[in-house]
Amino acid sequence: MNEARRFSWPTAERLARERFGIRRLRPGQRRLLEAVFGRRDALGILPTGAGKSLCYQLPALFLPKPVVVVSPLISLMQDQHEKLADAAISAARLNSTLTESDERAAADDIRAGEPEIVFVTPERLENPEYVQVLAEGGVSLFVVDEAHCVSQWGHDFRPAYLALRDAILALGRPPVLALTATATPRVVDDIVAQLAIAGAEIVNTGIERPNLTFEVLPAVSDDAKRVALLALLNRSDGTAIVYVATVREAEALTSWLGSQGIAAERYHGRLRAREREEIQRRFMADEYRVVVATNAFGLGIDKPDVRLVAHYHVPDSIEAYYQEAGRAGRDGAPARVVLLYRVEDRNIQRYFAGGRYPRPEHSTAIWRALKATEHDAPTVTELATIADVPERKTRVVVAQLAAAGVVERRRGRLRLVRDFASEAELARFVAEYEDRRRADRARLDEMIRYAETTECRVRVIARYFAEPASEDCGRCDNCRARAAGRFEHRPEPAAPAPPPRLPFERGTVVSHQAFGRGEVVAADPDVVTVVFAGVGEKRVDPAYVSRIEPNAGAPD
Repeated sequence: MNEARRFSWPTAERLARERFGIRRLRPGQRRLLEAVFGRRDALGILPTGAGKSLCYQLPALFLPKPVVVVSPLISLMQDQHEKLADAAISAARLNSTLTESDERAAADDIRAGEPEIVFVTPERLENPEYVQVLAEGGVSLFVVDEAHCVSQWGHDFRPAYLALRDAILALGRPPVLALTATATPRVVDDIVAQLAIAGAEIVNTGIERPNLTFEVLPAVSDDAKRVALLALLNRSDGTAIVYVATVREAEALTSWLGSQGIAAERYHGRLRAREREEIQRRFMADEYRVVVATNAFGLGIDKPDVRLVAHYHVPDSIEAYYQEAGRAGRDGAPARVVLLYRVEDRNIQRYFAGGRYPRPEHSTAIWRALKATEHDAPTVTELATIADVPERKTRVVVAQLAAAGVVERRRGRLRLVRDFASEAELARFVAEYEDRRRADRARLDEMIRYAETTECRVRVIARYFAEPASEDCGRCDNCRARAAGRFEHRPEPAAPAPPPRLPFERGTVVSHQAFGRGEVVAADPDVVTVVFAGVGEKRVDPAYVSRIEPNAGAPD
């Protein structure tokens, strides 16, 4: 590693020009760099193409110990690694693609503090041995790239990110820099909580990308969508990304486009890692004009001349849509973002949402397995096997237990810290993800409203991210239609229908004729879940329980 330089803004700006070709720092970059050089935690929300990477690459030239960058994708690491080599910055990687000898060599370099930047997957940081390697080399700055992955309210949740808080503490609690392109206020709060950076400086430069044109093309059938997509591609210059919801559609649509003379390739998570890397490399080299991809393709795709991003299926949320839209027009030139909308497609996302979170029986099974093995301190993998629950969902539940102070991780093993105080507390824990399922349904509803609105689409997106609604953009399909007189006026956006009034709030004490007294742990308009003393959890019709007012029957 180079000897640490003495920091000054003139030196930093000179190195930004010489190493990275940056003529001047953007306002968001400068504020984040000020936080980093001041050894303060920070969360940066900067739109795609706004230069998030510079916020840790430039400090690496000054800081005395390596910068650790947690990155969700191996392909993203590879791309960043190559760019750092061009900038004469030493870097190392810890991920599953390394051979045993390469990994040993990288670990030796890291222990010696040689690299200026170390890229690591979150899954590697779940292993205490890799954390120890990083600790021996020392860490000046801990960076969480694509930080929305840490949030269970975000659109690309990765359970391994939930262990980062433990890794940060094990590394001596260096300053933390979290970076993402999109985050609602709720996701921001969750990132701050999950990473334990309560005092972090929040830098949000806004989401607007004035070079992007947003459009929605309604379609009555899959055949109509294919015809519309082909017309879009034939009229589009440069390269294009077409997002689909399923692996099957990625394969089928790629084949069909090839039969129509379009040089297309598919990309999805079921391909081997080497094949995915080769497809990405050839796309970046313009050997394919179109990639038809699931959401496995996106993070870190830094191709400047993508002129079209088309969504063949409706995404599950506006934040997922906008994140993927950000792949277009990174060079600042005009680009189109088009949603091919068929109302029936919402059922695909509803199906995926149904299996996204642990179900109550998963949480209960994991808790019982922990109780049965509390003297053995199992690993997450061992616990998943004992509980007969998929490992991914086991990791989510374990993180939830850790956040509740019930379980702690020590060198990769799980130890019970305390029991639940009551059956009602356990039932509330088990019902936790029902709230998240309801939130997912609400986010999908917002996406459907975006697809069906006649309002300026940029205003709809800004409002979703709680940003000031600017004037109409004048470039989206709705604004152009209004200017051409196809809309007589712009109606005010209809306020979303209020959620159905719940019969009881969580924590309400109620009485049932057969089951006696109990406490509400979850409620929907048509069913209420109650933990009854001596009976346990029951789901009953709200009409058959009555509220017990506080202190009812208590002595004076």
